[in-house]
Amino acid sequence: MLVGGGFAVANASTDSAQKTAVGVQRPVHKDAKGVAAVVSAANAFLNTLTSDQQTETLLDFSQANATAWSNLPCGSSCRPGIQTGSLSDDQLAALENVLKVALGTGKDTGYEHVLQTLKADDVLASAQGTSSSSASAAPTDSATDAPSADPSATASSTATDVPTGAPPSGGTGGGPAGGGYGSGVYFLAFLGTPSATGTWQLHFGGHHLAVDITYKDGKVAGASPYFTGVEPTTWTDDDGTTYSPLAKFRDGLLKLTGSLSTEQLAKAKLSESFSDVLLGPGKDGEFPETKEGIKVSELSPKQKKLVLAAIHPWVANVDDATAEKLMKTYAHELDQTYVSYSGGTGLDTQGDYVRIDGPSVWIEFVCQNGVVYRDQVHYHTVYRDHTRDYGNEFSFS
Repeated sequence: MLVGGGFAVANASTDSAQKTAVGVQRPVHKDAKGVAAVVSAANAFLNTLTSDQQTETLLDFSQANATAWSNLPCGSSCRPGIQTGSLSDDQLAALENVLKVALGTGKDTGYEHVLQTLKADDVLASAQGTSSSSASAAPTDSATDAPSADPSATASSTATDVPTGAPPSGGTGGGPAGGGYGSGVYFLAFLGTPSATGTWQLHFGGHHLAVDITYKDGKVAGASPYFTGVEPTTWTDDDGTTYSPLAKFRDGLLKLTGSLSTEQLAKAKLSESFSDVLLGPGKDGEFPETKEGIKVSELSPKQKKLVLAAIHPWVANVDDATAEKLMKTYAHELDQTYVSYSGGTGLDTQGDYVRIDGPSVWIEFVCQNGVVYRDQVHYHTVYRDHTRDYGNEFSFS
């Protein structure tokens, strides 16, 4: 069990594609049947809550609430919903079931990835809180005592994690307004009423995680934005189990860029450098007007398959049927998609950056210097869709 939030964590050595991390068999859901299962799980969770807790969890599906997500350890000051650390064991089990039915079945899909991301945050909390840890303590802001978001910050930095401005409409979420690391500092909100006929969003996240799935008329209308990152990138538990939550994401990109010839790499190289993802929190709708890099239509059939394989781990954050539909769309648009990179292609040095940009799909992966583990890089990634972010319910200009 995780220390803060109480979630069971996927064992990285488990190979079964039909069982969850805790060994519970789950069916593959299709379209409305799948959405109905999510709605049922959402209502079961809500029924475990007090009226005050329901008020924290059920919020308006407004642009302010939907876009209130962050990669920072800023707690409820930058995201809405009820905090995992405020829930009882029974309530946590019901919340976990919502994630199980909404985030894909089997190994290397959304549910397993979320659990390992929460586990990584507990590792960070432990490393930062133990004076004898080999990890260096992260710089903190004197006002918030929150770890600095700037990977290059020094002890004299005045950078702060906590965003300024008014909280999102509909409430600021459960638990303390401060931030910090740990699986108990994640938040779940239903924006709009869960329904198999209406429009609503499952909104879940915390440090290094933002899951936004929009449902409309019994179907998934959008599975993005989806932000995921990890620090440390890999670690071994006391029981000897090794975790690398973003290895599959990274390795697909490494296979893709590793297949490019010298000439192709020259075409794919970006002139800009990147210290973070371009379309992170607060950058909704800010897709570059001009696509850059090498066009996938110029690649070999084998390389085209590597592009699709590289995309899949991000799309697997949603239920299997929706992921399959999205992948078919991205495959259809593949020849109009571009691959680009900045820095190096090893994805092991600060500034190494890879992007996949199509008519619909947008994926970024970047390496940053560690914040707590200073001698390592850590990863930030984001998946967006040019036409399906937030179910295309909002207009950004």
